[in-house]
Amino acid sequence: MSDTAGWSGPDEVRGATPDLVRRARDDGDPLPGTSGFAGTLDGALVRDVLGRELVYRERGRGEGSTVESGHRDGPADRWAFDPGDLDDPELLPAGHVRARSGNAGSTDRDDRVWTLPDPGPEPDERRAVRAVRDAVRESVDEVAAGTESGDENGLAVAFSGGVDSAAVAARLDAPLYVTGFPDSHDVEAARSAAEAMGRALRVVELTHADIERGVPKVVRATGRTNAMDVAIALSLSLVAERAAADGYDRLAVGQGADELFGGYAKVAKAPDDDRVAADTVRGARREVVTTLPDQLERDLRTLRGAGVEPVAPLLHDRVVRAALALPGRLLVSEGGERKVALRRAVGEWVPDTVASRDKKAVQYGSLVSRELDRLARQAGFKRRMDDHVGKYVASLVERE
Repeated sequence: MSDTAGWSGPDEVRGATPDLVRRARDDGDPLPGTSGFAGTLDGALVRDVLGRELVYRERGRGEGSTVESGHRDGPADRWAFDPGDLDDPELLPAGHVRARSGNAGSTDRDDRVWTLPDPGPEPDERRAVRAVRDAVRESVDEVAAGTESGDENGLAVAFSGGVDSAAVAARLDAPLYVTGFPDSHDVEAARSAAEAMGRALRVVELTHADIERGVPKVVRATGRTNAMDVAIALSLSLVAERAAADGYDRLAVGQGADELFGGYAKVAKAPDDDRVAADTVRGARREVVTTLPDQLERDLRTLRGAGVEPVAPLLHDRVVRAALALPGRLLVSEGGERKVALRRAVGEWVPDTVASRDKKAVQYGSLVSRELDRLARQAGFKRRMDDHVGKYVASLVERE
């Protein structure tokens, strides 16, 4: 790639060193030992296979385009980590390298360099679970070590009381935050899990005013207005906002566990669930893993817009590699238990009552989705209307 006429200037990569990304590019290694990366390398834009970091380019390349300070490569060669720095941002797809053509009027070359591995299932169940245990423990402990080495007061944990966030929280000496309406499942689950773990919990109890105030903020941060994305982003934004207000600038999350370890009902029901095309649990799991880049763009922009930097140890390459090798029976048991391997793996440091607990998706467990729907109907946007919540969201944004 070094002979291209691309985004010139010094390499600037988030999440990894340029040398590590260069080796991964040259070797075609999709999981080189990072938590994701994106930026410029050897005159090209790069983004990791799961899209755990973001990089954008200016869609238009007309004459006289200007470049923001810190992202200067030449006329019409604008790029940025934050889409707000560009006039018409276009996200580089996950796993791709985009190099400039070097010819006026020509289209930039957009190559998929990294593809998610598809290993066969590990036949030894104990070895498979041990690999997950080692990967999760090492990834979370890496976060803990980094915190101890100079950022003692900078890290908080988003904690919903389920196995995902508990696997992270139980190994970190950091405050736990949960958000939800007073009678929500997440608040109740987080309280009982924190008690079982002997930890204090900071509860962010939501009101309708929080939703009305928060909707325009997450729409600005994410650029999305559909009801599902807004409800998910609201839950994340409101807990992050409180942690930031308390002085924390990083928020550890359990992102990725549902996708990697078989946490979705549609995966557990494969091939009988028409929401997936695969005819096996492993195939359905792979389908949902491929949705991560789109979800992560929303979540990264939400959390950063709320003033915190997300930390997602369960999305480290070593955890991804271990998860992809799991046989179907360690994703979903014959009895229908989900995330089997993860529960067994982290049972070493997470209480059994927490490791075995099922939980709802954040937008439902916090009751944000329910109350967003309620507010929409109270505002006159009835369920008989097409996309009534989306119309309500648009009305709140227009009111700003």
